[in-house]
Amino acid sequence: MSQDSPVAAPTPPASLPPDPASTLDETQAEDLLHGICFKNGPPRLLGAELEWLVVDAERPGLPLSAERLCEAHAAARALTLDSEVTVEPGGQLELSSAPAASLGGCVDSLRGDLTAVRAALLSRGMLLRGLGQDPRHPQRRLLASPRYEAMEAYFDRTGPAGRSMMRGSASVQVCVDAGTEEPGLFGHGRRWRLAHLLGAVLVAAFANSPGGQGPYAGWRCSRQGNWADIDGRRALAPPLDAPPRSGWVRTALDTEVMCVRSSGDGPWSMPRGLTFRGWLRGGPPGLRPPTAEDLDYHLSTLFPPVRPRGHLELRMIDAQPGDDGWLVPVAVVHALFDDPEAAETAYRVAKGLADSYGTASAPRNPLWRSAARHGLADPELRSAAATCFRAAAEALPRLGADAHVRDTVAAFAERYVLRGRCPADEPPERWLGGPTGPEARR
Repeated sequence: MSQDSPVAAPTPPASLPPDPASTLDETQAEDLLHGICFKNGPPRLLGAELEWLVVDAERPGLPLSAERLCEAHAAARALTLDSEVTVEPGGQLELSSAPAASLGGCVDSLRGDLTAVRAALLSRGMLLRGLGQDPRHPQRRLLASPRYEAMEAYFDRTGPAGRSMMRGSASVQVCVDAGTEEPGLFGHGRRWRLAHLLGAVLVAAFANSPGGQGPYAGWRCSRQGNWADIDGRRALAPPLDAPPRSGWVRTALDTEVMCVRSSGDGPWSMPRGLTFRGWLRGGPPGLRPPTAEDLDYHLSTLFPPVRPRGHLELRMIDAQPGDDGWLVPVAVVHALFDDPEAAETAYRVAKGLADSYGTASAPRNPLWRSAARHGLADPELRSAAATCFRAAAEALPRLGADAHVRDTVAAFAERYVLRGRCPADEPPERWLGGPTGPEARR
């Protein structure tokens, strides 16, 4: 189960001209996508990717200098951790767990790593903050490379949402196995549909990026607004009525290529309007043919709310407040997908949301829009969340969750879900300047 970050993924080496043996035709590309995006089998593994804002311990509302951010990143990378440490373009710090065979294994590993990282940063006067969208300004891009230059230039074509996403967003991404080939409770078709319908409930319950001024003013999840607006197709889910594999293959191949990598230090080319399928069919004159590495790179520039990477990567959850707020979505998603009784309940809830989801792709359909705007103030989403959290709470003992995990999930449900609230409904002073740790959950 790969845990690399889509934005901070390392750039694969590029060469010109490509090895003719490695170039792809359309059929080969489709076969590769079929083989690598949904690896079937019973649910066994769980993973999480935690993105954090790095803030000054004394003045958390002010941006950090590039020098201090680099100091924080170097301190985290110098530690011996189970998790992989990566950096997002705006300096956000990400810890990606190794695939774990149990909820306890995943949570314990990440908690230990976070304890070490927090201590290293605190000794340098810095803290980690869980917030879906950074409200501090100005936001600058810390990382400079051909990848990020091309990405930013591409997103600038459609407005400011891309820069805001790159420079200031943070999430909790939960990774679960794709499921079995056979239909049934853990069939990959059912889990795929569950992830997209239930995704709106997760957006609403964990919304933690309150919008201030601008196009998302008043939204509980402005981060989701940015994702919906980065371009016309790149962050959209495939049609819900399409079979998972064929729907994803069409989406991936028919999405515009962000850039064409080249060797050397110069900027990468950005052929406007060229889809990967169009590139496979020849592309503009003089453009080299695509390779399997190009296809893999292209996939790393697609940002749907549920991304198939062999497993399913659920990308719609905002970073959470407090030291242990992140473990609530990890535990709840694991329960709703991998415990048989909770998964059955979750699927019944999800089916009831299908009419509100409609025919438009997430995150641009009415259900997802309402989740981002209103959180659990939407009565349909509030009812769905309450049912799902009850099912998850009942499942956690069966999944071996310890008392701390169970109590943390129960406290979140009591504080937010049962009251039709989400973290974004907290007073504004808590967004960056409030306490962390147990006192943040009182």
